[in-house]
Amino acid sequence: VLILSSQYMAFCLSFLCMCFFVSLIVNFLSSSLGDMWSTNLKYQIHPDFAPSARQLLPCLAQTLYQHAVFVFPVTLLDWARGPAPVPPEAPELLQLARHVGCCLLLFDAEFFAWHVLHHRVPWLYRTFHKVHHQNAASFALATQYMSVWELFSLGFFHLLNVTLLECHPLTVLVFHVLNIWLSVEDHSGYDFPWSTHRLVPFGCYGGVEHHDLHHSQFNCNFAPYFTHWDKLLGTFRSPHAK
Repeated sequence: VLILSSQYMAFCLSFLCMCFFVSLIVNFLSSSLGDMWSTNLKYQIHPDFAPSARQLLPCLAQTLYQHAVFVFPVTLLDWARGPAPVPPEAPELLQLARHVGCCLLLFDAEFFAWHVLHHRVPWLYRTFHKVHHQNAASFALATQYMSVWELFSLGFFHLLNVTLLECHPLTVLVFHVLNIWLSVEDHSGYDFPWSTHRLVPFGCYGGVEHHDLHHSQFNCNFAPYFTHWDKLLGTFRSPHAK
C-alpha cells in the first residue's frame, strides 16, 4: 500500500534495483573477476570500455543531489496531503497491459518531441540537455545523469499520461518500473539475448545499440524506446548500417 500510494517509493524501488544492480554489480564484476566474468563481456557493446570513478561518482552525486534537494521535498508535500485511495479491486490483466502500453507509447512520443527540441535549439541543449551527453559511452548509472529540468520534464510526462488514462495505482507502479527498466537497459552498455529489442518484432523497438548511436552521433534516434517516430521523421539510423 505504501508503494502504491507514493510515486517516490515506486521510483526508489525500480531505480535502486535496476540502476545499482545492473550498473554497479555488472560493471564491478566484469572488471574485478576477469576470466570468470568474461563470458558476459561478449554482450558489452563497447568491450574495451569500463566506466571510471571519475565518470561514476558525478553520476551518483547528481542523482543523490536531485533526490535530496528536489524529489524528496516534493514527496513530503505529497505525503502531507495524505495517502492516495487504493481501489478495492485490481485492474483486469488486459486493462493493465493496455494502459501500460498506451502510457509507454505516449511517453515515447512526448519525449521524442522534447528531445528533438532540445537538440535543435542550441540554448536549450547547452542549458538543460548537455549534461546527459557528457558520457559518450553508455553505462547504467548515467541513466539519471541529467539536469533538474530534464528530470522534472520526464516526471511530468509520466504523471500526465497515467492521469489522462485514469490508471489504477497498480498500473502506475507497473508502468513506472517498466519505464525505468527500459531506460536503464538502453544505457546499460550490454546487449543481451533477452534484451527488449530482441523480443519486440519487426524492428519496432530500438534497444541499447540504437540509443548508444544517439549518444555518439547526436543527430539521430531521438525516441527513447520505439523506432516509428524516428523512421517517420527521417531521424532513424540503424546501428548496423554501413
